[in-house]
Amino acid sequence: MSKDNAIGLWVFGYGSLIWRPAMPVVIGYRAVVSDWTRRFWQGSHDHRGTIDSPGRVLTLVPMPGQQCIGRVFGIAPKDVPQTLAELDYREKNGYERQQISVHTNEIGALSALTYIAPENNPAWLGDASDESIATQIRHAHGPSGPNREYVLSLYESLQADSIEDAHIGAIARLLK
Repeated sequence: MSKDNAIGLWVFGYGSLIWRPAMPVVIGYRAVVSDWTRRFWQGSHDHRGTIDSPGRVLTLVPMPGQQCIGRVFGIAPKDVPQTLAELDYREKNGYERQQISVHTNEIGALSALTYIAPENNPAWLGDASDESIATQIRHAHGPSGPNREYVLSLYESLQADSIEDAHIGAIARLLK
């Protein structure tokens, strides 16, 4: 039996899961989702900021014609319940589970679980200029560390995987 046949759950990561999956991953691939883009439009009161000074973290935003390149992680069936419990805790601040179609070069199209913060959640911050987003990120710090670390760690991981993302790159350059 190949590793791909031993997968109980596929999880698509587009933010911190790329550089810190913290899951028992059996296998992972570079993956693309179409008609979505990642944006720093979600507030973080619980990990990268506080209630008084929320950080900004990523969510997926529907955007026809765009693509988001991330990673899809295969989880063994025995690890699915614990992985879901840990992901639900990690993504608790306004995120919802959603199934999304992803494509990999290795195995083609598949359905993966991801976490998306919808516009109507209480931590939603929405669009802002790159400068405004970078300023907020520069000053935010929460239980999981500085918000700036979140952005720069992701940026470095994307660069190492030859993934260009104009939004991430613009914010990272303002933070350096």
